[in-house]
Amino acid sequence: MASPHPFAGKIIAITGAASGIGLSLATYLAVRGATLSLADINSAALAEASSSIRAAAPTVRLSITAVDVRSAASVRAWISGTVEKLGPLDGAANIAGVLNKTRAGGFTAITDVDDEEWDFLLAVNLTGVMYCMREQLKVIRDGGSIVNASSIAGLHGAAGGAAYTASKHGVVGLTKSAAKDPTVAGRGVRVNCFCPAMVQTPMADLTMEIYPDYIPSNPLKRIGKAEEVASLAAFLLGDESRFITGVAYSIDGGELA
Repeated sequence: MASPHPFAGKIIAITGAASGIGLSLATYLAVRGATLSLADINSAALAEASSSIRAAAPTVRLSITAVDVRSAASVRAWISGTVEKLGPLDGAANIAGVLNKTRAGGFTAITDVDDEEWDFLLAVNLTGVMYCMREQLKVIRDGGSIVNASSIAGLHGAAGGAAYTASKHGVVGLTKSAAKDPTVAGRGVRVNCFCPAMVQTPMADLTMEIYPDYIPSNPLKRIGKAEEVASLAAFLLGDESRFITGVAYSIDGGELA
């Protein structure tokens, strides 16, 4: 019989933990016994998320830190503080990400891409993941696991969203490179990413305001739920996936089938 607390004794760091997939994953892991170090740029939302997680898992041990993943120093302080308070990591999920800087969605021709928006999206979605992985891999235990958030936009072209698409392709490449790094794989550390289609999150809600008549193009004819993606991320963090590394998992209702 499977243990009801498969993550008991495991220390997991999560970015983007204040809402959406990050919050769903944190709750999922807390209920299953994990010790959590949660980060988000929105400190007020993170405090609310912490209360929500504690309501679901009253005995959870967790710490929260306001972190800007665009800042190497901010990430470094978070991870070093996590190790000091909780101990070395067993896993990490890098989920913090943005769709646009100035609006929720909408088509932008490549010739109209704004420099500031390009830099912002790459800084959060790609460089931020690199900063986090760089620090996490220094302190993760042998046999640990890191999971990064990409997107189906990281697996195919998406017209009108050049910066987002490029950033998410970059996450896939970064994930695969890290998985093959002998200093990582040689310690039994695994690195994977998940690639969701539209998922019911606050970011998706803003997009739906722009496209109120949007109909999902996947065979299941619905958008995903944050908890569905969280369960995939948890699988990749857990022991049941210990022979899986360097993989980009699409979770898209069959959209790319």
